[in-house]
Order: sequence, then C-alpha cells, then structure tokens
Amino acid sequence: MVHLKHLEWPFFEPRHRQLATELDAWCAEHLQAAHSHDVDAECIGLVKALGVAGWLSHAVAGKALGGSAEVIDTRAICILRETLARYNGLADFAFAMQGLGSGAISLAGTDAQRQRYLPAVAKGDALAAFALSEPDAGSDVAALQCSAVADGDSYVLNGEKTWISNGGIADFYVVFARTGEAPGSRGISAFIVDAGLPGFEIAERIQVIAPHPLARLRFNNCRVAKSQMIGAPGEGFKVAMRTLDVFRTSVAAAALGFARRALQEGLQQAKSRQMFGGTLAELPLTQAKLAKMACTVDSSALLVYRAAWQRDQGQVVTREAAMAKLMATEGAQRVIDAAVQLFGGRGVQSGEMVESLYREIRALRIYEGASEVQQLIIGRDLLK
Repeated sequence: MVHLKHLEWPFFEPRHRQLATELDAWCAEHLQAAHSHDVDAECIGLVKALGVAGWLSHAVAGKALGGSAEVIDTRAICILRETLARYNGLADFAFAMQGLGSGAISLAGTDAQRQRYLPAVAKGDALAAFALSEPDAGSDVAALQCSAVADGDSYVLNGEKTWISNGGIADFYVVFARTGEAPGSRGISAFIVDAGLPGFEIAERIQVIAPHPLARLRFNNCRVAKSQMIGAPGEGFKVAMRTLDVFRTSVAAAALGFARRALQEGLQQAKSRQMFGGTLAELPLTQAKLAKMACTVDSSALLVYRAAWQRDQGQVVTREAAMAKLMATEGAQRVIDAAVQLFGGRGVQSGEMVESLYREIRALRIYEGASEVQQLIIGRDLLK
C-alpha cells in the first residue's frame, strides 16, 4: 500500500513493518471515521477493543506485565499513533492516554505499583490519566501549585488540575503535586490517585472542538497512601519529563497520521472533482498544492522516525523530539488546511473527513509542549 512505503526506510526493523501492516488491516476492519454522540462510552469501548486486539501491549513496559517488550519501543508507539490517527482521531487518543497515563509507572513505579496497574492498562481493563497541567501551570510545569503534605502514612492533596485527558472516565490518575523538598521543579512528587478516593472530585467536564474526554480535577484534603508515590519525594518533575520524553515523538506521529489522511483525501478529491472541463487535478495550482502537501508529509515523517530510532538506540533526543513535534504538528495544520481548500464548501461541512481533521489537529500544536516551547527547547539546545 502506498502509505506504507516509508516503512522501507532504514529506521525500521521487520517487526515494525509487520506491526504496521497488521494494524492497518485491523483499523480498516474495526474503526469508523465518524464519532458517536457519547464520546465517553466510545473512548471506553476503544480502549477495550485496543486491549483485546493486543495493541495496548506496546503502551506499557515489561513482558510479565502484559507489555510487548521490556522497554517501550518508541518506533512501535509512533507507528501505532500514526496509523490510528489516520483512521480515527479518538482511537489515537485512547491509545496515547493509556501509554502517557501509565508511562510514569512503567518508568519509575515500584514492583507493586507495576503489578497492580500495568496489566490492566495493557488489557484495556483500566483507563489511565496523566494529571500535570493546572490553571496557571501548563508549559511552565515548575509553577504548579497543587500541594501534597505528608501526614502519617499518607499524603494529603489539595488543589486543582485542568485539561486532563480521560478526566471523568479514568480509573486512576498519575498526579504531580508540590511536596516542597526544594523550590521550583525540585519540590514536586508524583502519586497514583485512584478514582473515587474521598476528597477527589471531577470539578468540571471540558468541551473542546474535537470531542475528547477532558476535565478539571479538584483535590480537597484527598488522602493518598505514601505507597502510591512514584519514585522518591521531590523527583516528580524528573518522572514527568522522562514520561513526556517517551511520548512527545508520538504526538508528532499522530500529527503525521492526520496529515497523511488529509493528503489521501485531497488526492481523491482532486482526481474526482470535475472543474473547467476537466478535473481539479489537471490544474497546475492544484498540482503545486499537492506537491507541497506531499513534501511536508515526508519531511515530517523523516523527523519523526529519526527521533524515534535515535531514542530506541538509547540516545538523548531532546532536540530531535522537539524538532519532530514542532514540524509535524505545524506541518499537519498546513496540509489539512490545504485539503479543506481542495474540497471547497464541502471542506467545512460537518461530518466531512477533512473538517474532522481540521478540528483534530489544532490541539496537537499545544499539548505536551506548545510549538513555542519546542522552539525554545531547540534554540537552547543549539546554544549549549
């Protein structure tokens, strides 16, 4: 298939090519592009379907815990997110949150924590969430104010989190709170907070342009056992950054998947739309537009899979992952906008694939580090 030709690049091993081929066939059979009106139920159903099919095994580390490998394979999760996004944005979201929401446990959890949570995540039996952002602390993680105060064999959490994906439907949340061992980022710790704990409530469900489960969380003297801390006190910022380092490149891969679908839709529209006695594809301006779209897709793919490959070789990819996320998300926005233009009035009609893609892509330029943050990361790394 033409959209799998990039798998011939030397970044990939035979197992990656097999994964992509099998996943593509599964998606074609099981995923619908249109979403239902009950987004919560659909997301829960997608998590279960992804778990039953075995795809979520790539989102956790440890074969004995249901993972496909002992460590998370960055190229595999990028292939998964790219393919899922190409078929269904909510399916990509469902997969990504299982990985991101449990990533801190995979990377730094105790054996007991890993045994308790990761097998359920891999099977799709438990939904995970990653609770880092706050009303006044998004890109600037060190500014977070949610607090956790030690009290006997527990910590008492107070404060709020917002823009939390899977908020309201997750079974557990990895929550980052200030424990005060040191100023700024060095005084933050990570905790696993089970849904339904006394003092933990969903303060608000948040509606966004591409419907996904999102919520604002509130902690009011919520008591969490010390055994639920991930890593050592004051190491939460490091845990958060390590988790984001694993999954940041996969955000770029999801954007790449959206862009590939937009290019595919644009090509079909150009070849079938009758205009001025021929087809839209025969017009030089259309050909130029399609050429720019294709160049953007391929350049993004090269950056995405370079970063993924380097990380799988054990290299530090701070700059490369930032480059991939910046270029793939910004590029996908341009590709999708061009596809909407090729569709004319239909491009902004509710229910059209390119209209859905237009709404889906916008958030990716913000979450897990906005484009401006990626520019800062790249610039600072260059100046070291």
